[in-house]
Amino acid sequence: MSTPGKRALPPRTRPLSARRRRPEWLLYLHSLTKATPARIALGVFTLLIGVFTVVLSLPMATVSGERTHLTDALFTTVSAICVTGLVTVDTGTHWSTFGLTVIMIAIKLGGLGMMTVASLLSLSVMHRLGLAQRVITAKETRAERLAEVGGVLRVILVTSTLFELITFVALTPYMFITEHGIRESLFLGLFYAISAFNNAGFVPEAAGTAQYVADPFFTIPIGLAVFVGSLGFPVIMVVVKKWRTPRKWSVHAKLTLTTTALLAAVGFVGILALEWSNPSTFGDRSLPTKVLGAWFASVMPRSGGFSTIDVGQMTAESRLLIDMLMFIGGGSGSTAGGIRVTTFALLMLAIWAEIRGNPDVEVFHRRIPRDTIRQAIGVLVMSATVVFLATFLLLRMTPYTLDQTLLEALSAFGTVGLSTGITPSLPEDAKWVLILCMYMGRLGPMTLGAALAVRSRVRMVQLPYERPIVG
Repeated sequence: MSTPGKRALPPRTRPLSARRRRPEWLLYLHSLTKATPARIALGVFTLLIGVFTVVLSLPMATVSGERTHLTDALFTTVSAICVTGLVTVDTGTHWSTFGLTVIMIAIKLGGLGMMTVASLLSLSVMHRLGLAQRVITAKETRAERLAEVGGVLRVILVTSTLFELITFVALTPYMFITEHGIRESLFLGLFYAISAFNNAGFVPEAAGTAQYVADPFFTIPIGLAVFVGSLGFPVIMVVVKKWRTPRKWSVHAKLTLTTTALLAAVGFVGILALEWSNPSTFGDRSLPTKVLGAWFASVMPRSGGFSTIDVGQMTAESRLLIDMLMFIGGGSGSTAGGIRVTTFALLMLAIWAEIRGNPDVEVFHRRIPRDTIRQAIGVLVMSATVVFLATFLLLRMTPYTLDQTLLEALSAFGTVGLSTGITPSLPEDAKWVLILCMYMGRLGPMTLGAALAVRSRVRMVQLPYERPIVG
């Protein structure tokens, strides 16, 4: 306060030239934090795709030293950031160590999630996390309270890095034993660990993963990393915090784990039975190899994308089963894609409640809100529409069959990476269809679900009922 009789002095200010000015790109990142969830996801997503496409187009990113075609560089970038694994060029022979490192970084950022990346950029650049960004990040990470968002982001980074480190430690000694050099073993172990936990499915070896079909020292660590990564951070956090008291787990965690176990069992039994006598896959293999291969093949459609058997040589029935598993995908808030297992579970519960004549959808002694069921229906319809249009366009643009094109479209939308082998030979316009399909598959269900939740409103005036005929 100023004393009587004296004029109050103005506050001390620095001249404009002496103030710390932030670059334009930092101000752009700050502006993203004030946008809607959809704009944040699209903005960060598009920015990362553009940067990594330019880097992968450099001559030093390839083994030959030549520039990669723009469409192939873009396709690889979108596939990496969308943690998909579909490729138009062979990953193990086309890209140099620098190129593989760039792909590995893109996978890591894509696996963390677009909202999480936006939040981390906001924290590192502006040294704070605004209320709007906390609300948005809470939707992405499923934090129960806004005050927990900062802690959740740290838990996500620590948890993902920890699981990747465990997988790296499990794989690297094995790579060294199998006649790889120490530097190559370290690089392969790190690449596989990041690619597996983030459900990317990129393979840095020219021989692929078919060489490990009977090898539990490779398939088990990779399969477990894919499985844990596909559960989702909300589930992992609940299980870690309350592992001694499963009764106190959230409905989301219980629903995700239960549905995941059922789908894994159906996939394992189905693939094992359908491929048991197939000479192109398991026909001449031993019993342990058949069991191990069927388990690995049943985990990968969740969004892993690795394959120790040729998907193109599997029976049509097995591919149809894989199509269903890819469309469902993994857990919400995870590195997996698809409509998510909770969406599928809620739809099945709604159908069961309708069959039994129950007015409410109930599970684990809890009642599910009607607007949540509506969100699940919206995600299902939108996802099915995208897959249908992508399959239709691929059929028009290519000479391949419905079986092949449907699997490629579902693999792209579900960010899986499994393929019948037709992706590298697709014409350029068909590659763009898959690029858009991966883009929609990574952002579509998340943004649509958030949009439907935000747009929920209470109407003061309601129209009268009139029931149309159903069925």
